[in-house]
Amino acid sequence: MMKKKSIPASKPLLILFLCQIISALDVPLDLSQPPTITHQSPKDYIVDPRENIVIQCEAKGKPPPSFSWTRNGTHFDIDKDAQVTMKPNSGTLVINIMNGGKAEAYEGVYQCTARNERGAAISNNIVIRPSRSPLWTKEKLEPHQVREGDSLVLHCRPPVGLPPPIIFWMDNAFQRLPQSERVSQGLNGDLYFSNVQPEDTREDYICYARFNHTQTIQQKQPISVKVFSMDSLNDTIAANLSDTDIYGAKPVTERQPVLLTPTGSTSTKVELRGNVLLLECIAAGLPTPVIRWIKEGGELPANRTFFENFKKTLKIIDVSEADSGNYKCIARNTLGSVHHVISVTVKAAPYWITAPRNLVLSPGEDGTLICRANGNPKPSISWLANGVPIAIAPEDPSRKVDGDTIIFSHVQERSSAVYQCNASNEYGYLLANAFVNVLAEPPRILTPANKLYQVIADSPALLDCAYFGSPKPEIEWFKGVKGSILRGNEYVFHDNGTLEIPVAQKDSTGTYTCVARNELGKIQNEVHLEIKDPTMIIKQPEYKVVQRYGQVSFECIIKHDSTLLPTVIWLKDNDELPDDERFLVGKDNLTIMNVTDKDDGTYTCIVNTTLDSVSASAVLTVVARPNPPFDLELTGQLERSIELSWIPGDENNSPITHFVIEYEDGLHEPGVWHYQTEVPGTQTTVQLKLSPYVNYSFRVVAVNKIGRSQPSEPSEQYLTKSASPDENPANVQGIGSEPDNLVITWESLKGFQSNGPGLQYKVSWRQKDVDDEWTSVIVANVSKYIVSGTPTFVPYEIKVQALNDLGYAPEPSEVIGHSGEDLPMVAPGNVQVHVINSTLAKVHWDPVPLKTVRGHLQGYKVYYWKVQSLSRRSRRHVEKKILTFRGNKTFGMLPGLEPYSSYKLNVRVVNGKGEGPASPDKVFKTPEGVPSSPSYLKITNPTLDSLTLEWGSPTHPNGVLTSYILKFQPINNTHELGPLVEIRIPANESSLILKNLNYSTRYKFYFNAQTSVGSGSQITEEAVTIMDEVQPLYPRIRNVTTAAAETYANISWEYEGPDHANFYVEYGVAGSKEDWKKEIVNGSRSFFVLKGLTPGTAYKVRVGAEGLSGFRSSEDVFETGPAMASRQVDIATQGWFIGLMCAVALLILILLIVCFIRRNKGGKYPVKEKEDAHADPEIQPMKEDDGTFGEYSDAEDHKPLKKGSRTPSDRTVKKEDSDDSLVDYGEGVNGQFNEDGSFIGQYSGKKEKEPAEGNESSEAPSPVNAMNSFV
Repeated sequence: MMKKKSIPASKPLLILFLCQIISALDVPLDLSQPPTITHQSPKDYIVDPRENIVIQCEAKGKPPPSFSWTRNGTHFDIDKDAQVTMKPNSGTLVINIMNGGKAEAYEGVYQCTARNERGAAISNNIVIRPSRSPLWTKEKLEPHQVREGDSLVLHCRPPVGLPPPIIFWMDNAFQRLPQSERVSQGLNGDLYFSNVQPEDTREDYICYARFNHTQTIQQKQPISVKVFSMDSLNDTIAANLSDTDIYGAKPVTERQPVLLTPTGSTSTKVELRGNVLLLECIAAGLPTPVIRWIKEGGELPANRTFFENFKKTLKIIDVSEADSGNYKCIARNTLGSVHHVISVTVKAAPYWITAPRNLVLSPGEDGTLICRANGNPKPSISWLANGVPIAIAPEDPSRKVDGDTIIFSHVQERSSAVYQCNASNEYGYLLANAFVNVLAEPPRILTPANKLYQVIADSPALLDCAYFGSPKPEIEWFKGVKGSILRGNEYVFHDNGTLEIPVAQKDSTGTYTCVARNELGKIQNEVHLEIKDPTMIIKQPEYKVVQRYGQVSFECIIKHDSTLLPTVIWLKDNDELPDDERFLVGKDNLTIMNVTDKDDGTYTCIVNTTLDSVSASAVLTVVARPNPPFDLELTGQLERSIELSWIPGDENNSPITHFVIEYEDGLHEPGVWHYQTEVPGTQTTVQLKLSPYVNYSFRVVAVNKIGRSQPSEPSEQYLTKSASPDENPANVQGIGSEPDNLVITWESLKGFQSNGPGLQYKVSWRQKDVDDEWTSVIVANVSKYIVSGTPTFVPYEIKVQALNDLGYAPEPSEVIGHSGEDLPMVAPGNVQVHVINSTLAKVHWDPVPLKTVRGHLQGYKVYYWKVQSLSRRSRRHVEKKILTFRGNKTFGMLPGLEPYSSYKLNVRVVNGKGEGPASPDKVFKTPEGVPSSPSYLKITNPTLDSLTLEWGSPTHPNGVLTSYILKFQPINNTHELGPLVEIRIPANESSLILKNLNYSTRYKFYFNAQTSVGSGSQITEEAVTIMDEVQPLYPRIRNVTTAAAETYANISWEYEGPDHANFYVEYGVAGSKEDWKKEIVNGSRSFFVLKGLTPGTAYKVRVGAEGLSGFRSSEDVFETGPAMASRQVDIATQGWFIGLMCAVALLILILLIVCFIRRNKGGKYPVKEKEDAHADPEIQPMKEDDGTFGEYSDAEDHKPLKKGSRTPSDRTVKKEDSDDSLVDYGEGVNGQFNEDGSFIGQYSGKKEKEPAEGNESSEAPSPVNAMNSFV
């Protein structure tokens, strides 16, 4: 939508150039020359009779001319008329009307003559006529009584004025009468009705005539029109006839078109060339005819043809002889058509082909005056000399008249004169003055010396050299002081002396010399030319669409010559910007704040310099939600349907996509609007389905891409009649709430679904598969009925039927329901367990008989729990886990078991009421598995050739440990690994001294435990033997330990090396090929908390130092704890736990009060003492969220640590006991198995105090565990 235009620098210069061609023939005013008329009044001069009459006549000449006038062809002696004066040094007449003169007395044809010693020039014949605005003639106007559908013409017949008045029709309130295809005003001022309608009845049809010259308006007497409709006419006839008479006016009948104007089938029209051609056709008929125009044998001229007055008027501007021909108007309606042919002839008043031009000749020269004109009919040419017909003018031997040409030969000074050429025909005349001035003058250059021309590059440069001389001088141009004469195609030399450089370039800059010479002398003049860079808009404004009340910005970035000062102007729709503070004009942009609808339009950036101007435009479209529809109308009212129509509101530049129709039920839900339907945005009517017994109102909402309009005003209300219900309640169900009842429920019908007053429901039921009769009851407008005294869990057939005061709904369909459930009676039998591996077992059972379920079978629950670990004798809390298997399943999988452990389980059947009795406990044992990694590996006491290794046994042996496997190998300075050495260590050992090692050598150790099943995961560490009993030369990070929970892990390490090292932690999933993830450690701390880990996942981790290329610790592997299983007993609901929490809260409150009292007494908090007591910063309490040191407080000094929240002082970390995660096996609250027995469920935990060996715990860290440790 962007437009760009440029105003080239050459345009004003070309206009100047054309002016100079004319001015080159002008004689300097200091030289003798005949008179030239410079200004005169128009030929047809209509004057206001109330004001002075001014007849203009101005002329120039040397010596100054004198003036005289003729009136109606005779001399007008102004000295004898006191009312007439002539302006000084002018021929302009002033006739004083305001002091008693009458304009009518000075009507006539006036001509002015300007004379000096070298000749006389005359003006046109100026016809003076006072304007007239006569009153309307008195006339008696009879009222017009017209039958509906007939045609009518109201005549205006305005008084004849000068000039003719402008006609329009208004009423008594000075409001213009509305016009349309049916009613319109003709060119003659009459008001035409193609057919009248009852609404045309009125008594104030008034024709007005406005006379512009006198600024007066004349008014015709009001015309009364009364239209009789057929109904009223029949009533009138009936009132005047007896009952036995046959009466009745014919109804309004349709009629084919008939032309009201022009009459007949043909007419003629004559128009003059250059005028506006107006052709008119107005037709009567019912329906109202439509007018169409054609030109026989040709096309209507493009770009000059316009249709006015609802196509009843054909307008062609600037007509020429080619527009002559036959024009046909065709009036058509559904019954037929009529046409009229207008034969148009275009005549022409005389117009110039070649007008005579002034001649300046030197004595002895030759010349010609040419006067050529055309017209229709062809005009005659006549010559005058000094205002006298040339035939009777004084003879001049140097001239010869040859039709439209006068030839001059060997002129002398006495040949100077003014010649007039008159071209006339019956439609007008042309008069032109042209003088012959005989002079002998040396050359003159009229252009100022050293004039500077500045031109934009690649534009034409026009260097002026206005001159005069007689004989006519020759002109030559030079560039530079000693340049050669300019010639060639790159220059254009004009007759007026101008030098044109068609495409000026930078090298065109310089000084140019103009030389003018004739036989009487020579003269030269210098001018200067500078070439400037063009002004350009390098970033133009772009088309923008913005929502109402938004903000928009147009850019206009320019580039210009550094010596030119540009000015930037912004226009809106080619006019100045509104005077509004919302419009902000910046250096390179225009910003509009809080845009409104009136800001829509075209914005133009215009950049002006003194030499050029460029512009660029862009359109702004303001969009908004549509305006609400209006004029809602209800038609075609039926019992079950109605038609709604509306008029769309303004779409606000975003097309309406659809309309939403809403309804209100004023009878049942007044004030609540419901969705009814929607239709496309091109549709404005819709057929709506209705329900009985509803008091409808409708409204319409328009929707476009911007949003929804405000709702329309509501339509009128429409109340539909009552009827019996059309439908029955939905979602009928029968479910018992107790073992001996049946609760029947349904969704009640909405208000408008009731179809009438008195809505009730007939509820019927009978036991299925038993030969019983239906039991029925009619209830009020409710949604539930309870049947009592039913057998436990038996099927029933149920149906619910709606009824109101007018009858029943159709017969409802039956649904099956059941009376209430009771707990299952028996437990599953023959429970068998098959241990698949050390962590997975499969359980089988026999299904219970369906009759004993006493309800809907939902599935079976397996309760299982670990009794003890076979590798250790320890006591522990028993945590029961539950797996639910949906449907009639007879087996399931138990995942996440601990190896080498003893378990118990039982199975229970589940229905909608609850669980049945448990089967006898079944005991099973899991086999050995591979152990977890050793809990820690610590390397101490480095010497020249030995290292001491200490380790902890695995947290989860998962069997009987058989041995430990130690592997180690040296690492050189390039981190290349040497040969691997393997050592098997008895299971009862916990330390080892490695001897015969190389001194000052780094070793990498791999350590893991074994059972009879195999080797467990390994732990790694690095250490360096010393050289000459001194510290290692290289910094190192060792003893990387981890304490893992479900979703986070505490990482700690020991560092030896330069101070102020910046550490980072890298980690990833063990065995994965993904890139390491890197976390930066804040400060120089030797611990970090990794967050966002996945439960039950093995991770690898290592620690590095920034700035030490390739320097990092050995890898460590840890595993996050499993996701916490659900427990049957929530400790937070136990009474002892609540009491404990209250006691803790009371203790904390007392401590806070003591601290507050001590602080108010000026006591200082013993931070220094705390620091001294805890010199090792790594054993300070840490915040769980980021691992940073917490604040000291008296209340916290003796709190026990949460499990996994602190590292031991010897920098070792013991693995936490944790259960295997069951998250991967199920979803939802209750676990499920697929049909093949694979686990897809979850389990829940239940704590029970049962005897167990030892105090081993497999729980992951949790707030409850932390509180248990606190107790």
